[in-house]
Amino acid sequence: MPAAMAGGSGGMASGPRSLDCRSFWKAGAFEAPSTAARGFHDMLETGDFDRARVHPKFLHTNATSHKWAFGAIAELLDNAVDEICNGATFVKVDKSINLKDSRPMLVFQDDGGGMDPEGVRQCMSLGFSTKKSKTTIGQYGNGFKTSTMRLGADAIVFTRAIRGSNVTLSVGLLSYTFLRRTMKDDIVVPVLDFQIQDDHIVPLVYGSQGDWDSSLKIILDWSPFSSMEELLQQFKDIESHGTKVVIYDLWMNDDGLLELDFDDDDEDILLRDQAKATAGTTKIQKEIIEQHISHRLRFSLRAYTSILYLKKYANFQIILRGKVVEHINIAHDLKFKKMFTYKPQVALDSQVVSVKVDVGFAKEAPVLGIFGMNVYHKNRLIMPFWKVLQEGSSRGRSVVGVLEANFIEPAHDKQDFERTPLFIRLETKLRQIIIEYWKNNCHLIGYQPMNPQLKTQYKAAKGSGGPGHEFQQKSSTAQRIGVHSSSTAQRIGAHSSNLLPETYDDAAVFGLRTNGAGSGLQFSGQAQENGTNSAGLEEDLVNIASDGELDPNFLEKLSDENISLFTRREELKQRDTQLKQTILELEHELEETKRKCSQLSTELQVRKSQQQLPYM
Repeated sequence: MPAAMAGGSGGMASGPRSLDCRSFWKAGAFEAPSTAARGFHDMLETGDFDRARVHPKFLHTNATSHKWAFGAIAELLDNAVDEICNGATFVKVDKSINLKDSRPMLVFQDDGGGMDPEGVRQCMSLGFSTKKSKTTIGQYGNGFKTSTMRLGADAIVFTRAIRGSNVTLSVGLLSYTFLRRTMKDDIVVPVLDFQIQDDHIVPLVYGSQGDWDSSLKIILDWSPFSSMEELLQQFKDIESHGTKVVIYDLWMNDDGLLELDFDDDDEDILLRDQAKATAGTTKIQKEIIEQHISHRLRFSLRAYTSILYLKKYANFQIILRGKVVEHINIAHDLKFKKMFTYKPQVALDSQVVSVKVDVGFAKEAPVLGIFGMNVYHKNRLIMPFWKVLQEGSSRGRSVVGVLEANFIEPAHDKQDFERTPLFIRLETKLRQIIIEYWKNNCHLIGYQPMNPQLKTQYKAAKGSGGPGHEFQQKSSTAQRIGVHSSSTAQRIGAHSSNLLPETYDDAAVFGLRTNGAGSGLQFSGQAQENGTNSAGLEEDLVNIASDGELDPNFLEKLSDENISLFTRREELKQRDTQLKQTILELEHELEETKRKCSQLSTELQVRKSQQQLPYM
């Protein structure tokens, strides 16, 4: 690194190492020092002014593209996923401690192909290289800079790569704190390179030894590590190849607390300001909403990453704080699921694009009124539970959809799409799909049919004492609860997150039959074969007003049933714990018995051998 740009810590060696402002949204408000005229001419004379200058404030401005901290984390996860083609099998996200100030750090590590010295400069630089050259690196990806700077003021990268017979190790520092505290008016990114020679790690110097030493000094002064030995220690768990990103000086909220909460859940990372109170008419409804993925993804990194990718990658795992994130496909949990096909007009001369849209009711419907479309792009979640319809509309209540829209490009932060004509047409089509699905299927979860033909059949069935009356009795629990309490308790015991049991997968369970002069809804025989028992059920079919609202009496009854289900679930959990304890005790007892049997068998063999010895 040229001496004019090294800008060592100087008198700052014993001073504070953090910014005065630790809040991300306020950290960019500072006055930039002006470059002295003499310094400007000096740089021209030394040949250093061969590139565009980028002020450190740009790092912060650039990072504001991420409005949501989890969006920045997803960007770093995407980088690891991109390494699957280079052999990556995992990405770990965890907490570490900065030994210099005892503050938490956020760590990302993968076992991908790693980056060689040129690659790490492409990753960390903004048109700047520490090599003594009159040419610039050029324009490279921006995701690493925006994501790391959104999560913390500083980041250090450790990467190990194998290119042919060469094994290289590189360390790079992107420190907003260093640039601000030393009053830099240009972005300086010190990088250290090493190579393996005869099983020894030796420095790899591209410029002069003085430049290499200057980079080492800056990294040791402004990183969590105090010696080159501590730096090299970080490569021990990377093994043969891979990358580790350590983000420190994490941003805080306005209350002086870390945005990322590492303490409330040892197996998760939470967003402190996002877990807001939820609305609900009853306590049981609030509990259901708070456990649903549509609510938890706003503040739980484990919940968000579980649906971040539409299809599960083979032989690749996201490991969050030591525990593998279980992949969830939202479409698999929908009931009465239907598939629609949308063929957008991308361009006149382009190939015909066909998009599959899975639509159904959330398995907690109608108690849980969440709704929305989950839109993916090239397997990556862009818009979770996008409310295509208006929030207050009764149409579309509990309707959830999933689609992969590869024909449009996401916005820069990968949390939205630009409102192009193509996107507006998609929004219009999805609105039509939801309205059509709701019109033909809302009666399956207890709403008055909106389809005129079904509405006529519904009224005829409701007014008659024949097949329609039988349907009212049998569908009251089967449609809304799904199965009787004994089987649902087993499901809830097995899947604690499924607060309501599953229902039958298709509307085929509820057959529509025309009987000569009259029409009526009748429960099909398939439902009975699946174990639904209507004996003793009271007639409690929901009476719904013309505006599509549910009867409050139905909600009260359903809440009571859910309370009993929760109670039953807790009993089953306690019983499961007791059984596990009993199994452990029996296993211990079995091992002890085996040990005693082995001991007795040995003693018996000794006695037999003694009895068979001839008298001397």
